[in-house]
Amino acid sequence: MTPQSRNPQESPLLPPVSTPADARKLADDMLDIMNALLAVIERETELVRAGKIREGMALESRKTELSRRYVDAIRQFKASQAYMTQSAPDLLTALQRHHDTFRAMLQVNLTVLATAHAVSEAIVRGVSAEAQRSATPQTYTASGQRSAPSRQHMSPIAVSRSL
Repeated sequence: MTPQSRNPQESPLLPPVSTPADARKLADDMLDIMNALLAVIERETELVRAGKIREGMALESRKTELSRRYVDAIRQFKASQAYMTQSAPDLLTALQRHHDTFRAMLQVNLTVLATAHAVSEAIVRGVSAEAQRSATPQTYTASGQRSAPSRQHMSPIAVSRSL
């Protein structure tokens, strides 16, 4: 394994920029990638909020590809940061502002996804509890208290993860 590729799925590290034209191209590429990724994430957020999980999942491959490109651009940016700080501080300022917006939108998306996950988990737990309650015989102890269901009456539910 070469030092430039630590992970087989990771792209080789692009060389640091060394000219103003390369710095401008890197900044433009990063802006384009962030804009495309934001568009996909915003669409996914809309779909999940609307309960259209299947359609949201269809965006996964595009989001994965854009995320990979974003990570590659960040790696090249980190390798080029010293040059860009000296020769293109205006580009750094623009990238920072755009990246702040990007992070805020990612946070919104993560919040929506976490909420959808929590709601779906609560639904599955509720269905499971109801299935267990209806399948368990209702008996009472000698003191008149409702008895806890025995393990022999407890059965797990199966959930298909493919929608």
